[in-house]
Amino acid sequence: MPDTEVLTIGHSTHPQERFIALLRGAGVTAVADVRTAPYSRYSPQFNRDHLRAELDRAGIAYVFLGRELGGRPAARDFYCDGVADYERMAQAPAFKAGLERVIEGARTYRVALMCAERDPLTCHRCLLVGRALAQRGVRVGHILDSGKVVSHGEIENDLLALTGHDSDDLFAPRAQRLAAAYRDHARKVAFATP
Repeated sequence: MPDTEVLTIGHSTHPQERFIALLRGAGVTAVADVRTAPYSRYSPQFNRDHLRAELDRAGIAYVFLGRELGGRPAARDFYCDGVADYERMAQAPAFKAGLERVIEGARTYRVALMCAERDPLTCHRCLLVGRALAQRGVRVGHILDSGKVVSHGEIENDLLALTGHDSDDLFAPRAQRLAAAYRDHARKVAFATP
């Protein structure tokens, strides 16, 4: 799948016009909403029905995939000490089916996975879904607030630095350090039960 590419974006608190401009600037033709609950208390312009209508007016398709790819699982077996366990979630049949839908959609559309968080490194769209797509050979890019698209590899370099796993170590190859960085950081930012 080296020719398959998927983008991600966080709606943050952007005005609707700015959000759509970011999508257009990256050439996005479809949004896959990966929020578990497709509503926003702080930015109601991103509530599912309103967002779908605005995207439709902008000529951008919309699909909700929060049940398959959301970051707040309903089943307790996807939690470790009350924190969502991304590694367990990535093994679930529903999650894998959601990834296949995204990959299939990316053959027709330029897809952006959308969640709420501004920074990809604080969101499951990057730490869970983007990682799983990249592991399947999909090129993943992240649309930043500036409109710049950064590669998943660049984000992984930032993740290594952020978690202190960026030093070269003969006895800990990059893949091993990266797995530890994902695990450590996800424990800090993943959804935790109250």
